[in-house]
Amino acid sequence: MREFNRVTILSKAPLTSFAAERFCIELNNRIPGIASAAVNEEEAAIVFETRPGLSADEFAVEERDGRLYFVSEGIRGAMYAAGLFLKKAVKTGESLSLTKDITGAYSPSKRIRGHQLGYRTTPNTYDAWSFDDYERYYIELMFAGVNTVEHIPYENGYSKRNPLMKYDEEEFLVKAVEMADSLDLDVSLWHPNAEGETDETAAERRKNLYKKLCRVNYVFVPGGDPGSLPAREFVKRCRAISSALKEVHPSAELWPSAQAPHEYPCWGKEFLDELNIDAKGIDGIIYGPNHAMPLEELYEFCRGRFEMRFYPDITHNVRCEYPVHYDKNDWHYALCTCLGRECTNPRPEEYYGLYKETEDFFEGSVSYSEGITDDVNKFLWSSLDYDGGITAREAIEDYSRLFFFGADFEKTTDLIFGLEENWRGDPASNESIDRVYSGFCEILKNHPFLAENWRFLQLYFRACCDMLVKQRFVFETELILRARAALESGDSPAAYDILRAEYPPCYNTLRKEIDYLAERLFSLIGYQSDVEHYYADNPERGAVLDTIDLPVTDRKLLLSKYDECETPSQWLEYFARNDVSRDEYHFSVALDNVKEKQTGEPYFNFKGDRVGVNDGTLPAALFNVFDNFEYRSEISGLSDGEEYTLRVTYLDKKDGNVTSHKICVNGEVIYCGAQFGDIDEEYTRRFCRPGFVCAAYLIPPGIIKGGKVLLEMSEPLMGVMFAEYSFRKNKQEK
Repeated sequence: MREFNRVTILSKAPLTSFAAERFCIELNNRIPGIASAAVNEEEAAIVFETRPGLSADEFAVEERDGRLYFVSEGIRGAMYAAGLFLKKAVKTGESLSLTKDITGAYSPSKRIRGHQLGYRTTPNTYDAWSFDDYERYYIELMFAGVNTVEHIPYENGYSKRNPLMKYDEEEFLVKAVEMADSLDLDVSLWHPNAEGETDETAAERRKNLYKKLCRVNYVFVPGGDPGSLPAREFVKRCRAISSALKEVHPSAELWPSAQAPHEYPCWGKEFLDELNIDAKGIDGIIYGPNHAMPLEELYEFCRGRFEMRFYPDITHNVRCEYPVHYDKNDWHYALCTCLGRECTNPRPEEYYGLYKETEDFFEGSVSYSEGITDDVNKFLWSSLDYDGGITAREAIEDYSRLFFFGADFEKTTDLIFGLEENWRGDPASNESIDRVYSGFCEILKNHPFLAENWRFLQLYFRACCDMLVKQRFVFETELILRARAALESGDSPAAYDILRAEYPPCYNTLRKEIDYLAERLFSLIGYQSDVEHYYADNPERGAVLDTIDLPVTDRKLLLSKYDECETPSQWLEYFARNDVSRDEYHFSVALDNVKEKQTGEPYFNFKGDRVGVNDGTLPAALFNVFDNFEYRSEISGLSDGEEYTLRVTYLDKKDGNVTSHKICVNGEVIYCGAQFGDIDEEYTRRFCRPGFVCAAYLIPPGIIKGGKVLLEMSEPLMGVMFAEYSFRKNKQEK
């Protein structure tokens, strides 16, 4: 390893002077006094210089006469070179060392490398930031190889500010673009269509904005999410916007996305048809959530005609394009409930896999992001966009060295991967949760300076939340088992007292630590962990304090039923809600997960983290809802010659236009008609809650053969949205 006791820095050109100054600041932030400006090249240890012929994204690190030379075309490449040094630097006593030889020539794998950083109410952080906060984040993202920042003008044509926002959104945008330009960062604008506009008024409003901006490289117009124009009108609108854009910024590019509004079933085909007719002004196509067609189909259409840019959602965990374990749908419902849609979510292995699955299709990416909870994912994704050969482990080690300088980077890297491991399987048996929590506590104890590091604290915050969920889930599950045993022995007062047990002191201490960390994170970086105190836009937007205490078992539900039931046996029925005999079957999307491969792209409408739904009246079996046009599952262990009742609990989104709701068992149609069919009013009243409805279907003897069932449910208009189903023998229903 090369060691530096003192680092003298020289910039030989004005274009790299800011990078040299910033590099000096970064080094002194790590080891005070280690870096200073050199008077001349002879006394310099590191020299920034420019070289014609390099692109803005390329750089080289060369060693000459014992000095390191950071060679670039200008500030962008110089910042990348400085970032490379910082990513490979570790502390050795009062010196710093490089973990590897960094000399060589560097050029990016992808042309476009960026993230959305919209100053608006939706993010869990950005709206609380100042211009200095943004500039700092720009610089830190550049250390990962970012060359594009995407901002968001008024989404619906007007300002929407919250108490945290110091500036009007578009006033802020003007300054944010100036800062980006000073760093030679490309500027993209995510600019959806607003309601009530014509092509002419939309183009004119945008043109007036573009005149205020010193730099615009790309404009991204989403086809949907949001957006509700029919495809042909959408492309026509894009052509009008492109014309206005290029009047002001002639080299700027217009990139619409192939994201379909839900109300137009044929939107994707019509979008491609219109591009075939007239694609004037369209420079590239973006692929993202709510995509109108499979990626391969869009790629085949675009090949040789349009470049494609990826719009990966790296910020959401549920109800999104890439939910946690998107290929398995097995994120445990207790963790999903308490941590929700936008908690701190390092997913290095999963996103590395996604990147490798998709890298051949795109010229690069600008991610969907709503704050700093996805900070690790941003760094990983941009590292891959710059160097497609880097491993996930190396990228996270770079992150740890860059941001946790002075701590053991291997341990912090292990803990980041451990946070991803915490979300695998049942938290009750997941030892990673305890190990990761203890690991963060140990590092914080040994390196107290990290208590002022927002990146470390938000990872520690996540570790604490995981630990709290595990403790509560284990504690309450045990209470329910003990209470049921007491109830089955005839002692319902004892069962009630067991269920009412207080959490142990260690649980309450951990819960207070979570509150403390939430306050510190708000103070340090503006992270909004709840709606009431920290002004989160809504509980979905990283507001973990609004979801962390939601029910993760049926404990609260069972307690609420105690006074409603006239006899212990009636109360016991709620404990036994999901019970089936040996030759019966109960399936819950939340409790059991959909393991079979389904047609299309099923959506999982998780309800457990919905504050107004999971209020103690929602059984855990109904926490998750499968949503797709078709469902198919093979079931075994039933009995031949028996009459069964199939009960399905649906999300109650009634639509009178549905006429082809079909249920098939072993190829036999047992129901086809209006949505749901015959409602089991008694079961719905007792074992569901408003928003859900249970339908019952008779399975005559002779349909079940060899104890096996092929269950098929379909509906071509609304789709099938169910949370659970069961096959129970009718003779047990007397």
